Amino acid sequence: MERRIHLMQLPREVLLGENLTGEVVSVARRIGLTGKALVIYGPKTREIAGKDVEEAIKSAYEVSSLTIRKGATMEEVEKTIEKIKDEGIGWVIAVGGGSIIDVAKLSSFKTGVPFISFPTTASHDGIASANASIRDLGSKTSIKAVPPVAVIADVKIIKTAPYRYLAAGVGDTISNLTAVRDWQLAHRIKGEYYSEYAASLSLMSAKMVMRNADIIRLGNEESVRKVIKALISTGVAMSIAGSSRPASGAEHLFSHALDMLLEKPALHGEQTGVGTIIMAYLHGMKWERVRETLKRVGAPTNAYELGIDPEIIIEALTIAHTIRPERYTILGKDGLTREAAEKAAKITGVI
Repeated sequence: MERRIHLMQLPREVLLGENLTGEVVSVARRIGLTGKALVIYGPKTREIAGKDVEEAIKSAYEVSSLTIRKGATMEEVEKTIEKIKDEGIGWVIAVGGGSIIDVAKLSSFKTGVPFISFPTTASHDGIASANASIRDLGSKTSIKAVPPVAVIADVKIIKTAPYRYLAAGVGDTISNLTAVRDWQLAHRIKGEYYSEYAASLSLMSAKMVMRNADIIRLGNEESVRKVIKALISTGVAMSIAGSSRPASGAEHLFSHALDMLLEKPALHGEQTGVGTIIMAYLHGMKWERVRETLKRVGAPTNAYELGIDPEIIIEALTIAHTIRPERYTILGKDGLTREAAEKAAKITGVI
């Protein structure tokens, strides 16, 4: 009989509050991080919080920094790995949005160096998860890495990001509804491993943002707290499951398909939110409730609001099943026909 070993890796500390730049050193010390620190940020996030984080760490650690200019690409990951090795970095802290955190995540995984996530936006669940979305040869793929050893979410800093990012975070969280349905389907049809605990945690996060849509819409510190909590618990659900299943189903494949087809896609959470409306319809779920929540928080609910041509939406729906053929979803192994895709998009008002 084969031994089933299930490894769960979770962040050891999650800090949620205000004015947390000064807390980085105490978190690093409590976790026992040693050696030279590498602060990773983008040109914008350096100004928003990166410089301050760097200054704060200097009081206790030797510090090096790196600016990521091209987003989450393999090229940036390789550049980061090189720096970690060349300078004998002991730990990494990523100050930025999804792309910056994803670069740090994969680099830290490949070098075995721990990393702290310091998000500047609440736009997707990558801030606490083990998965990194990296652009390689034009298309984005999700790569399994490690979760951060700590997440430091400063609501004051996150609140300064454009509201659009917060609404996108709602879109990424609401997609848990259809992702879990797809997972249950794969469990029934393919006998895939299913964790009721991870699924429940993921669904709870989605229901929480649906319940709090009116608070989130205000775009204040309380709104940020609600979305961040939901995104972090979604990340934890993925860690418990040992895969991205609790938060990524056909609606994510649809979003990845759009990323492939478009030069400038919309935000990840905006695309998965719209994808959730369509997949909920295919699952026979109450898709109107999904659309209603997205509308209430001011997230896009159709092609026009996404700034995407309806033709591209239909094409993305027909090729989505090919993105991760090993991942069974409502799209089945043959995907949607053009007629079915068009019908689903029209009925749900996406096109």
